[in-house]
Amino acid sequence: MSRYAELSRDQLAALVPELLLCGHLIDRSGMAHTIAAFGREGMTAVAIEEWQLASPIYTRRMQRALRFTGDSVETIFKGLQLDIGAPPQFMDFRFRVDDHDHGEFWLDHCGALADVEPMGEEFVVAMCHDIEDPTFDATALATNPHAQVRPIHRPPRAPADRTPVCAWTVVIDPAHVPPEIPRNAALLANSVAAGLELAEIDPGEEGMADYTGPLLSDLRFADFSRAALRRMADEICLQQHLLTLGFMVAINERADATTALGIGRKQFAGIAGLTSERIRDCLKLGRDPHALATVLRLHPALNPLSYTSIDISVAASVVRLRFPHSSGARTDGAWPSMLTPEDLRPLEALVRGVDPRFVARVAGTDQHGWTVEIDLGEKPFREASEVAVTRFSTGAGFAFTDRGKPLPLTVV
Repeated sequence: MSRYAELSRDQLAALVPELLLCGHLIDRSGMAHTIAAFGREGMTAVAIEEWQLASPIYTRRMQRALRFTGDSVETIFKGLQLDIGAPPQFMDFRFRVDDHDHGEFWLDHCGALADVEPMGEEFVVAMCHDIEDPTFDATALATNPHAQVRPIHRPPRAPADRTPVCAWTVVIDPAHVPPEIPRNAALLANSVAAGLELAEIDPGEEGMADYTGPLLSDLRFADFSRAALRRMADEICLQQHLLTLGFMVAINERADATTALGIGRKQFAGIAGLTSERIRDCLKLGRDPHALATVLRLHPALNPLSYTSIDISVAASVVRLRFPHSSGARTDGAWPSMLTPEDLRPLEALVRGVDPRFVARVAGTDQHGWTVEIDLGEKPFREASEVAVTRFSTGAGFAFTDRGKPLPLTVV
């Protein structure tokens, strides 16, 4: 059922870190509109709630998928390496494991900080203190409820160019009182996304089928098998949906339904267009309808297929999308549910990330769903303002590099 089965192992190895980065940039899209609606303090509260709700669920999913379940500091660190909250290199986490219950991590580079520092010290404190304190603990909670993440030092930086930009201890102690479960945790825990079953990883393929070995200094995705990478890609798509579901829970508590949906659509449009552009460039695709169809098949907003049930086809110069009235994504209220025949703006931003001339039109609606046809127009459209806002992030133009063979940080 995975659309990522269409890709080679090399293509998947290049695409998986891109999906992690684009997942991280969801907040660059959503939080700009949240600040406009609720101010800086409201934005901070929304960010805390969305990550607290989503990260424990998707962290456990990835642990099960790659078979590195456990309750140790090492397990926590492995999870961070496959978390949209910590995309490789852009959020350059470095790790040290002392024993089962003790370790440290630090960031040699923090793309999120690079985005926020120009906004002033109040925004830096909001991110590096107010948001990270409860959300780091929520992520660690997925592995061990008695884990606590505490700062050694963190921004605002003094001196201004201090590196590493921050450093943290992770300590597991039965005396630590677990953090309080968020009031709305059950809303995401009982979602279709949280319980979605995906194909198991075939252990017989060439490459690493799991992450049961030692914690590595970096994940070199080319070392994993095609089946493992395929599963990672689908899991990262679910991470994005779960984060968005958490975002919408928080938004709906602070706004009426119409206003909340408007903010959700803006968040969707901003990240959708930028993600399309990065997928196109990552896979060295063109700008024609066949390239668009490939991007659509791989776009996290439309995956996993078993969650969205969106059919994508191409004939001659027309790309056709079929949106069913019933799917797990629609039940949850995930991104596809924000698209309607009356409002295609997020989809328009998505397709114009491949080429600004693409035009989307509703081709028909029936009792089972509705269809959109997309083809090239004569003139390019102006970039959506939501995409332009997201492009503010340094992540928009970030390039991954080959760091060579990773080193084991723990002994098994």
